[in-house]
Amino acid sequence: MTDSFNLPLRPILDRNDRPDTLPVDIAQINNQWGSFRDVNEEVLRNKIAEDKDKDGIDEEQSEDGTDLDSTERLEQLYKRRADITQFAMQAHMETMFALDFVSLLLSKQAPRQAETSMSAYLKQVAPLGSLNAEVVNPPPKPESTVKDISAVSRGWRVQNFNGAANKLLQAASRLETEVTSETRYWNEVLAVKNKGWKVSRLPREKQALGVQYGFLEATPVFRDRGLASLRRAEDGSLLLDKGLVPSKARFVRVRVLQSGRLSGCSQPTNPVFSSEETIEGRILQARDTVFEEELFHELVREAKAIAGFGVTTRQNLIQVPASEDLEILLDLVDADQSYLQTDHLTSKQGNSIAEGLAHTIRILLAYAHRQSLQRRTLLPLPLIPKKRTVPEHQLLRPALAYVQHMSHTQWLKSLLNDLFGVLQSADMSPPAYTADVFSTEQGKAPQVPAVEALVENFLKPFESTFKGELLTPRGSFSISISTNLSSPPYGTSFDVSFNMPSNPDLKSPGRLSQREEVEAAITHLFLLDVVFAIASDETSGSKPENQASGSWEAISPQRGELLLSSDSLKRKKMKIKLSRHELSLETCNVRCFNGTGQGTKEDTSLESESRIWKPSTPSSLMDHVRDITARSR
Repeated sequence: MTDSFNLPLRPILDRNDRPDTLPVDIAQINNQWGSFRDVNEEVLRNKIAEDKDKDGIDEEQSEDGTDLDSTERLEQLYKRRADITQFAMQAHMETMFALDFVSLLLSKQAPRQAETSMSAYLKQVAPLGSLNAEVVNPPPKPESTVKDISAVSRGWRVQNFNGAANKLLQAASRLETEVTSETRYWNEVLAVKNKGWKVSRLPREKQALGVQYGFLEATPVFRDRGLASLRRAEDGSLLLDKGLVPSKARFVRVRVLQSGRLSGCSQPTNPVFSSEETIEGRILQARDTVFEEELFHELVREAKAIAGFGVTTRQNLIQVPASEDLEILLDLVDADQSYLQTDHLTSKQGNSIAEGLAHTIRILLAYAHRQSLQRRTLLPLPLIPKKRTVPEHQLLRPALAYVQHMSHTQWLKSLLNDLFGVLQSADMSPPAYTADVFSTEQGKAPQVPAVEALVENFLKPFESTFKGELLTPRGSFSISISTNLSSPPYGTSFDVSFNMPSNPDLKSPGRLSQREEVEAAITHLFLLDVVFAIASDETSGSKPENQASGSWEAISPQRGELLLSSDSLKRKKMKIKLSRHELSLETCNVRCFNGTGQGTKEDTSLESESRIWKPSTPSSLMDHVRDITARSR
């Protein structure tokens, strides 16, 4: 054993921090000194002096004594260690005996708990519950002690009863508040469900309820955002946790620019809700906002697909050139009054166009959702290695086609009205034409709801037909306008055809695509009609007696030229020009003519005259022609 090994030989005394009570101190003094009568100051001083003298003698004896050798010290150390070890083992054995005794005593009332602390030897020699303890003939207690115990017991019981009553009252109050909150919460949830909203458990939080306000047939991004949890506030009211949905209402705004100036702006579909809105109002606002965001997302996708039509996209703006002087702007804005102060800049027609386009794109998106639902209910398509692409919804193309078709129709109406006005000013009024605008062929499709049938017709190519009769007998014309932006050929086409029995060799121009070509073809058609009307008036029917015997002959109807037949070498030539603004007539003498009777040389210096007809200056063209004929005889 090394010299540095230290082992304490005395047990550590635990000091009691709590001072002894006075009765304990008095008992110790009585045991040590006897009665207080025998203790005085002199006795105590003598005892202190004796203790000092005794301590001095012991110190001197220890100093005079010889030191023990190392062998004896080691033997003494081993002996004391053995004593300590034996004392510890004895204490451990006594403790285990006491533990076995207590465990065997408790095994009568709680055998399973007592068995865990019993030793294996005791379990073998003594069965459980074989030892029991009872109080037999306890000593009688004094009456004062019994009264004190009874008073203390009564006080503890009253205190415990008061505490239990307070706790029960608090629990009842808390339970009443909780019942009121739960009742209000479930009443509002039931009210939401009765309104037609789908209420179910959240997929990732089974203990919470959620309301499905989105559209299940939307794209996955917006379909997942259409489910919000219904939380309960402290007072039991519903809290709609909308997640990624913006706190403010948003909508797709449609603006119409006419010749570069703002002429129309659409308004939000629903009014802006105040801060004290109901739970149904918050759900409606969240639904409309998600729908508007999906609508703008699909509009951007489609705008990128039809960029060839001149559609451009920016960060939050879509520009659509609808016609030559009409442009449509679409953007996603907050439903705030600051965006809507444009009433002094807009017009009624522009607002009608903007509102119509706004409602159209929303109806088309709802129809796309309906079509997605129908496709999902059908049998799935065969699996292929290449993933099928999801086509863009047709939202902008039908609306843009409608606006373009309406613009072309109005232009054609204006052209025909101008031409008919010029002809009426010359007293050559053809029968009024008939216009069948936006005529769509109704195919024998399966039975579908009326709304779907209306939208399906709107997605078809737009067609309009203008028909009328000409001045010449049995003459007629027909103009068909077709607009299609969903499938080739894209754009608007005009199909101009006519029937003119007086000149069966003339052929219809057929399908045209430019307005200038259509205007030239229609103007030329009416010019031919006027030429043949003049020629037919001179050659058919009875004539007045003072009218010349000659007649006008259409020598070059394509250029509006007529020649007055006469026996003399001097002949009269007429040129007619027609436009949407006026009709002009020029006459001149023809001095030379070839063998076919057509003049080859004109002399405009002698006996030449011209006349112009406009809607502001009406007169009779046929009377003027007859007058020229009479003067040329």
